[in-house]
Amino acid sequence: MRLLVSGKRDFSRFLKSLSRRGESGFTQVEGPVRKILGEVKKGGDAALFRLTRKYDGWPPSSRSIRVTSREIRKARKALSREERETLEFAAGRIERFHSLQLQKSWSFAEEDGTILGQIVRPIERVGIYVPGGKAAYPSSVLMNAIPARVAGVREILMTCPAPQGHLNPAVLAAAHIAGVDAIFKVGGAQAIGAMAYGTKTIPKVDKIVGPGNIYLAAAKRLVFGEVSIDSIAGPSEILVISDGSGEPSFLAADLISQAEHDEQAAAILLCTSRKVAEEVRREVQKQLADLPRRRIAERSLKSFGAFLIVKSLAEAARIANELAPEHLELAVKDPWDLLPRIENAGAIFLGQLSPEPIGDYVAGPNHVLPTGRTARFSSPLGVYDFLKRSSLICLSPDGLKRLSPPAMHLARMEKMEGHRRSIEKRQLGHNPRNHPGE
Repeated sequence: MRLLVSGKRDFSRFLKSLSRRGESGFTQVEGPVRKILGEVKKGGDAALFRLTRKYDGWPPSSRSIRVTSREIRKARKALSREERETLEFAAGRIERFHSLQLQKSWSFAEEDGTILGQIVRPIERVGIYVPGGKAAYPSSVLMNAIPARVAGVREILMTCPAPQGHLNPAVLAAAHIAGVDAIFKVGGAQAIGAMAYGTKTIPKVDKIVGPGNIYLAAAKRLVFGEVSIDSIAGPSEILVISDGSGEPSFLAADLISQAEHDEQAAAILLCTSRKVAEEVRREVQKQLADLPRRRIAERSLKSFGAFLIVKSLAEAARIANELAPEHLELAVKDPWDLLPRIENAGAIFLGQLSPEPIGDYVAGPNHVLPTGRTARFSSPLGVYDFLKRSSLICLSPDGLKRLSPPAMHLARMEKMEGHRRSIEKRQLGHNPRNHPGE
């Protein structure tokens, strides 16, 4: 990992390079992904089964591609009691946190009897994509499905790649706990296509959520508009701010926890003490020695890891806001004092005893977070992502009389004569007994 000092040319050059990582990947995969989506849209189940056989190595059918209740029971029995209790514990905390995000419909009446308001309803059908294959992510199942269930989504579907036709028992158990209605053994861009366009076996959904690799991100980007999506997630990232008071072994472990995700992950320490940064640097090398995912973490740290020495915490906060990191740790003496300076971050972890991985699993807030500087304008996944809103407008006779003149004037300003006449017709022929609010 490089060590860079604020004010130097290589310091600013490195910060600029962070926002561009992973960009070239979309260009390289868009063609193949578009082809797969087109095949599924045109060929339905036949194309879906063919692609699943090609990429996951097993021959599915309309019956075998959907997980049965027997398979779910078998998966739950395959877990130890401790594993089941851990999933239920995490689910309980996630549900408790997200229940506070529920929104209600509302309305109000103006003095002249006009009624205005908003109706809040859940999205009808949601599809969740869960990565599989090399690793299993039951936490992603919980984080994506529970907010949808809390929101009141009528039907929650889930797709997950199943090499040789097998799914991880923990993933299946998590889906059961989270209230997923149907699980399908299909992954890759073909799964996104199936949920976006619908096939005989997999119904079309209204929104697709869930993480995945560059192929998944490209597929979600291409089907947006046909369905809604949560976000185009990029590589994981963590930014740790230290005033030199933290335990070096803690800080090193937190950096490694993100670097082990994949080779594109970014792990950065912003520190006001060069001495402490050097200590953390040595600790990182020490902890990497016996890390099972050492090769991945080392590549990540070499490409996108850094120790950045800054003059003050004010400068650190300014840089943090510029980078808008997915995960931000305030590993300082008084994190609450620094917090008001932070404007852009997906999740903020305050103090030495709040490691990012706790947030990944059991803290309660969602771990699906904005990446690639998108925390400047977007938020963590939540119940609100599974709700839709409709406006209510019900004019009274007096309300129509009061609002018509300025509305018609605006119509004239925009040269929209049809708009003006629509309002004028009511002015000329209004029957006050037809007001729904009376």
